[in-house]
Amino acid sequence: MSENKKITIARGDGIGPEIMDSVLHILEAGGAKIEVEEIDIGEKVYLKGIDTGLSPDAWDSLRRTKIFLKAPITTPRGSGYKSLNVTTRTAFGLFANVRPAQSYRPFIRTKHPDMNVVIIRENEEDVYTGIEHRQTEQVYQCLKLVSRPGTEKIVRYAFEYALVHGRKKVTCFVKDNIMKFTDGLFLQVFNEIAKEYQDIQADNWIIDIGAAKLADTPENFDVIVMPNLYGDILSDIAAQIAGSVGLAGSANIGEHLAMFEAIHGSAPDIAGKNLANPSGLLLSAVMMLVHIQQPEAATLIHNAWLRTIESGIHTADIFEQGISSVRVGTKEFTDAVISKIGMKPHELKAAQYKYGKGIKLNKAVRVHVPKKLAGVDIFIDWDGTDPNELGKKIETISTEQLKLQAITNRGIKVYPEGLPESFCTDHWRCRFGSADWREVDHEQIIALLKKFSGAGFDFIKTENLYTFNGTIGFSEVGA
Repeated sequence: MSENKKITIARGDGIGPEIMDSVLHILEAGGAKIEVEEIDIGEKVYLKGIDTGLSPDAWDSLRRTKIFLKAPITTPRGSGYKSLNVTTRTAFGLFANVRPAQSYRPFIRTKHPDMNVVIIRENEEDVYTGIEHRQTEQVYQCLKLVSRPGTEKIVRYAFEYALVHGRKKVTCFVKDNIMKFTDGLFLQVFNEIAKEYQDIQADNWIIDIGAAKLADTPENFDVIVMPNLYGDILSDIAAQIAGSVGLAGSANIGEHLAMFEAIHGSAPDIAGKNLANPSGLLLSAVMMLVHIQQPEAATLIHNAWLRTIESGIHTADIFEQGISSVRVGTKEFTDAVISKIGMKPHELKAAQYKYGKGIKLNKAVRVHVPKKLAGVDIFIDWDGTDPNELGKKIETISTEQLKLQAITNRGIKVYPEGLPESFCTDHWRCRFGSADWREVDHEQIIALLKKFSGAGFDFIKTENLYTFNGTIGFSEVGA
């Protein structure tokens, strides 16, 4: 008999303890070979003054077991509390969020009976790095960061996932027609890596029409990979249109840790009332069993759950007259699943997990590209309203090496020859460089900034403009 696998669990807050108890009972009945280490996380830890929601002992356990089954938590309201999920994902490099969305018609209502989509979301970058600033009285900023190594990891993971799980197509959702550098890089890397997987179909959609098609005809998609923000939003939408967010499980995968969790919240209003549906956390635990190479237990438990759903034994959140046969509580649902261990569904497709090779990821290779400093964008806080007045003032402080090329306001060109109808805030971008982007140095930029300061301008941000191997690495201002 193989040795039990140590895992870390957290019962969380609200309904968390109830659904974790349910899942652990089902795992035991299904023959899962696990040994549990329990840690405290969430509200009670936050209120002890630990702003991450994770105590030092919890970090030690996660490093030791490398597997985390987590119930929902409550983050106290108010500032000063960091997202435990974001902290765990970034601290342990959980770069891939995997979210299956499958329909169970006719046993759970859905408009999409053939939906079986897996959304793979980049989990560390994009606007979720949380780098934000208030720059003026009127304008706030959030930085969107997309790296080639991060993109390579998530895109390759999506294709490897498709390969290992017998999926036929991987689709990329981006907005590269607007964000040509960040989303453009994501699509470029996707196209490069797709060429290595000739047996898997690859396509891409602009995020807005792609989202519309996902909502309308999800059966046309198989695996979808996308940047962080889009993936967060669309994975919830996909779960809901499949049947219910309450049924959705998820995995967060990294090189050093894998975290498995339901996607719903802690629902404190129904805590302790034997009303919670443990299905989301249970299906996350099934994903965990597959990950730790226990496919027999994963198969038995998943099929028992499917048979229970098929039997119309439903908790209140999915109970519906004419579809469900009996409304049950958390404990009764748990007992029903356990009683069906060893059974398979009659109508729904039975689960069948096998020992697999696992998903192996290549290390991203850093390639040096010649880089030259060619100019600078200087952002200023100026409370005037006339771009021509501002432009004339700034023309006087241009240098021989760095000449004013344009002024924009919220990305719209307002000088020279801007449109008089353009609404302007107090946040102005002044672009400096030569007509042919000749190389400049930092001292020349510092000299320009000194002239700005001497003229009484409040510069709130600078962004150096670079060329890479002769290609400009910044968005153009436009006509």
